[in-house]
Amino acid sequence: MSPSRLESAVPGRAPAPGHTDPAILRNFSIIAHIDHGKSTLADRMLQLTGVVDARTMRAQYLDRMDIERERGITIKSQAVRMPWTVRSGEDTGRTFVLNMIDTPGHVDFTYEVSRSLEACEAAVLLVDAAQGIEAQTLANLYLALGADLQIIPVLNKIDLPGAEPEKYAAELAGIIGCDPADVLRVSAKTGEGVPELLDEIVSQTPPPVGVADAPPRALIFDSVYDTYRGVVTYVRVIDGKLTHRDRIKMMSTGAVHEMLEVGVISPEPTKAGEIAVGEVGYLITGVKEVRQSRVGDTVTSATKPATEALGGYKHPNPMVFAGLYPIDGDDYPVLREALDKLQLNDAALAYEPETSGALGFGFRCGFLGLLHMEIVRERLEREFNLDLISTTPNVVYELLMDDGSGITVTNPSEFPTGKVAEVREPVVRATILAPAEFIGTIMELCQAKRGALQGMDYLSADRVEMRYTLPLAEIVFDFFDNLKSRTKGYASLDYEPVGDQAADLVKVDVLLHGETVDAFSAVVHRDGAYGYGVALVNKLKELIPRQQFEVPIQAAIGSRVIARETIRAIRKDVLAKCYGGDISRKRKLLEKQKEGKKRMKMVGRVEVPQEAFIAALSTTDSVAKDRR
Repeated sequence: MSPSRLESAVPGRAPAPGHTDPAILRNFSIIAHIDHGKSTLADRMLQLTGVVDARTMRAQYLDRMDIERERGITIKSQAVRMPWTVRSGEDTGRTFVLNMIDTPGHVDFTYEVSRSLEACEAAVLLVDAAQGIEAQTLANLYLALGADLQIIPVLNKIDLPGAEPEKYAAELAGIIGCDPADVLRVSAKTGEGVPELLDEIVSQTPPPVGVADAPPRALIFDSVYDTYRGVVTYVRVIDGKLTHRDRIKMMSTGAVHEMLEVGVISPEPTKAGEIAVGEVGYLITGVKEVRQSRVGDTVTSATKPATEALGGYKHPNPMVFAGLYPIDGDDYPVLREALDKLQLNDAALAYEPETSGALGFGFRCGFLGLLHMEIVRERLEREFNLDLISTTPNVVYELLMDDGSGITVTNPSEFPTGKVAEVREPVVRATILAPAEFIGTIMELCQAKRGALQGMDYLSADRVEMRYTLPLAEIVFDFFDNLKSRTKGYASLDYEPVGDQAADLVKVDVLLHGETVDAFSAVVHRDGAYGYGVALVNKLKELIPRQQFEVPIQAAIGSRVIARETIRAIRKDVLAKCYGGDISRKRKLLEKQKEGKKRMKMVGRVEVPQEAFIAALSTTDSVAKDRR
C-alpha cells in the first residue's frame, strides 16, 4: 500500500481521553538502531490511523525540531495517541487506543529511550532487512527486556533490492528466542505490512494495569518549556485519574499547583477533562520555575495524596565534559537561564558555573557524548540566540596524590602539578558489530586506542560481534569516524561505562609569552603528548596575529617544554625618513627601537582575539585525532 493510498484506510474515532477503559489501551514504543526507519514507520501509522490528514502530513512528522529534520535523526522522544480498528483475529472490528512513543536511535540518547520505555508495556524492535542487527539494536533490546516489556520483532525495508528478510529473521529470532515466522515484515516507505503490524501490537501488547479508584499517581517522563504557558509536563498515569482544575502535588519537592490544562497528544495537544489509568498525556500548571517539574518525579493529588512515590529513573552520569562560554560576556545571565530551560527538556544535561582567565564567565557542562554536546550547543545558539565558545571536550579523571588524598578532575586546568601517585580514567565496554572480513582492521584500530579484547561471537556466518574494553577518552573524539571509514560504513558501535583503570596520563599546557592559557590545556596519554603539543602550537601560530614584540608559543608538561613556535614581531621601518647622511644616526634609531621592543616584551601582554579562540578550540578535535 503506497503512502498516497493510506489516507483512505481511516477507521472509526477513538473514545475520548479520560473515559477510556484500560482494557482497550495499548502503550508501546518503537526502538531501533539509527536509520532503520523508526520515524518513517511512525509516519505510516499516523496516516493509517487517520490522526494526520493528507494536507498536514509531512515526512518524519514527529521530529519537531529543525535540527532533527536537518540532521535526519530523532533527538527527542515523541508520544502520540492513535485510534485503530482491528482488521483480523478475534478482536476484528473493535477500536483500540494506541499510545505510541517514537524514540531516538543514537547511543548518546539512550537515556531518552530508557525513560520512554518506562511509560510502555511493549516495544516494537525494528531491524533493517538489508543491514540486519546492529549494536544499538542490541542495546535497546536489553533496555526493553530490563523494563520487562513485550518484544515485537519487525523487519523493515523489505522493499529494498538488497533486503534479505529470511536471513535476518533467523538472526533476530536467535537473539530474542522466537520462531523466524513470528518476525513481522514491513515496508515503512510503502506501507506494506503496517496494518498487520498494528493488529499484532493490539494482540501482543498487554493492557495497562492500575487501580482506578486509588489516589492518583503519574510518572513524569518528559517536560518542555513553553514561553507563553510555562512548563508543559508529559506524564503516564499509573493509578487513579488527574482532572482539570485539580490541585496537584509533586512528591519529591512538595510543590502544589493547580492544573490549568490536561490533555493528550494526538498528534497535536488536545484538551481533555481528565486522564486516567494507563493514559499518556500532558499537564500545564502555569509554573514558570523550571526546577519544579523534574523528570522521574511522581504527580499526585494535593487533597488526597498517594503515600508512596513511583520508582522514577536512575539519573545518568555525564560521560564527557566541556566548558560553554558566551562570546559576549553580557550574555552570561541569558546562558544561565537558557541552560535551566534546556535541562527541563534534556534531563541528561548537567552544568555548573566556572571561570576561565582567557574566556571569562561560563559553565562547565556534562554530556552523554560528543553528539549530545553538539546538539546542546546548537540548540542553545538557535533557540536562545546565543553565540558560544566550547572548550575541548574531556572526561572525568580520579587522581590519588602521594599524601593519600584524592581529587576529581573534570577540567584540565584543575589537574594538579604536585606529586600524583596514580591517575585513573573511565573505561567503557564497547560492542562492535561488523562483517567478519573487517575483524583484522577493527582489532588494529582498537589496539591503537589502548583497547583490550574481551570476547568475540559470530551472529551468523558473515557477521561478528566484538567486545572491547576501551578508555572513554580514546573513543569520544574520532573512534567512531575511524571505525566507519575502516569498515566501509558497515560497522556499528555501542558502549556503556564499566568503571575506571590506572593510566599514564599527563597535562599538556599551552604558554603564550610565558603565561599559561587555561582554555587550551588538555589531559592526554604520555605517548601522544608530543604529537598533540606540536600540532596545537603550529595551529596557534597560524591563528594568533603578530604583536609589536616577539611571542613564543610553547607546549609544556609541567616545567618541561615539549614543543615551541615563535610569532615574529611586527617591525616598523624607522629608517624610512633617513636619506643618506651619517650612519651613526641610523644606528641610534635602530638601538632606540631595540630598547623599546625589549621594554615592551617585558610588560606587554598577548591579546588573543576571540576568533582565534573559536578557531583553535574548534580544531582541537582534529588535533586530538592527529596526536598519534
